[in-house]
Amino acid sequence: MASAAPLSLQRLLQDFPVLGESLQGAERAARTDAPVLLLGEPGSGRSTVARALHAASRRSAAPLVEVDPGAFPSTLFESELFGFRPGAFTGAEKGSEGRVARAEGGTLLLDHVEELPLATQPKLLRLIAERRYAPLGGVEVGADIRFIALGAEDLPARVGRETFRADLFYRLEVLAFRIPPLRERRRDLDAVIDHLLADLAERFARPDLVLAPRARAWMRDHPWPGNLRQLRNVLERALVLSERGPLDPPQPEGSTEGRPRPLLEVEKELIRNALAYTRGHQGHAADLLGISRKALWEKRRRYGIP
Repeated sequence: MASAAPLSLQRLLQDFPVLGESLQGAERAARTDAPVLLLGEPGSGRSTVARALHAASRRSAAPLVEVDPGAFPSTLFESELFGFRPGAFTGAEKGSEGRVARAEGGTLLLDHVEELPLATQPKLLRLIAERRYAPLGGVEVGADIRFIALGAEDLPARVGRETFRADLFYRLEVLAFRIPPLRERRRDLDAVIDHLLADLAERFARPDLVLAPRARAWMRDHPWPGNLRQLRNVLERALVLSERGPLDPPQPEGSTEGRPRPLLEVEKELIRNALAYTRGHQGHAADLLGISRKALWEKRRRYGIP
């Protein structure tokens, strides 16, 4: 069984040929300080590629600091990103170091960059362009950091709809790569499964862990709408529920044929299924559905889904 060690950029390029084709030039990109934009569906492996790029860079010994705009209310995100000084706002008795300062000398990883509040985008643009920023209530300081951004595949379309600044997009896409979804990576699938099995075998102390041949067969043909995250969840659930012996998870239910159902009905069912599949974890369910946590929360409220 393959090693469960973190995947280096070299291994990503060599072990997964379809992904390697999408990442042509990534090794050269890793050696520069230019911003990198990784576009793709949630769960497609963008974070794994980002960490590999950081590990292959000259900044590998310095921090890799992640920040997700969707994890914070828009009113608080700016202080989380840039930090604040004592007295910057009501209740700020002590200052706080922001994610930018924590990433000094290393890499700032911007996840779900499409969810950046519009009010913050000009300040991030200046930070990327001039390497300077001002903590809330503080004076301007310099920043020595490299930027990697993870975005949705429709990020260019959001620029057209003016929900994402064009100048920030063009600054981020100096080096842009598309990470293909799992359904487009059939040649990679066996290697992906083997890596996930190796990682689970190490985490659960199951060195004898193998996958039943019939399970591997259906996995090769499954569309995997939740990408790598869904595949891992299927394997991990089967491991937790199984005794010793080969893992033999059942195939997730596919789409049914017949008269199309109303879109509203389908959406409500998908949301319920995603929440059940992730055991109620809103963030994971949102990733499976390809929407933001905020959008999922609003849809649950609208449909009365607990």
